[in-house]
Amino acid sequence: MQTTLTLFSAAIWWVIYSSAAAVVPAVIVFFVLRWLEKTAVVFNRAYFASLLWALIAVLTGGLVIAAQHGQAAGQSIFILPWMRAALVVDMLVGAFLIWRLVPRVDARRVKPSSACWAVAMVMVVALVVGTTIHR
Repeated sequence: MQTTLTLFSAAIWWVIYSSAAAVVPAVIVFFVLRWLEKTAVVFNRAYFASLLWALIAVLTGGLVIAAQHGQAAGQSIFILPWMRAALVVDMLVGAFLIWRLVPRVDARRVKPSSACWAVAMVMVVALVVGTTIHR
């Protein structure tokens, strides 16, 4: 019973933290797509795509770190080859989710290239903030 409650609590906190972490990428995605598509996009769908992307990113990153058993303790996590592979998969998943889930206000899909640019901007901001906080 204790293990079940622990897993349930971890799942709830995973969703709560991911939903809070998805706000900033959703704002970036919204403004980048609005700029690139030259028309408005639906913000709540940008948030939904960013939330799913954040949930998958936290899950894959956590699984990779847990699978490494602390091999890179005290080093950058990007030294791990599986973490770099997870980052590439994460970017592809993010571009796919944004392309499929975020419509323009005229009910057309955003272009795949615009979704890739939005993901690139989110990753640039995340890496800059991540390396700034690390120091």
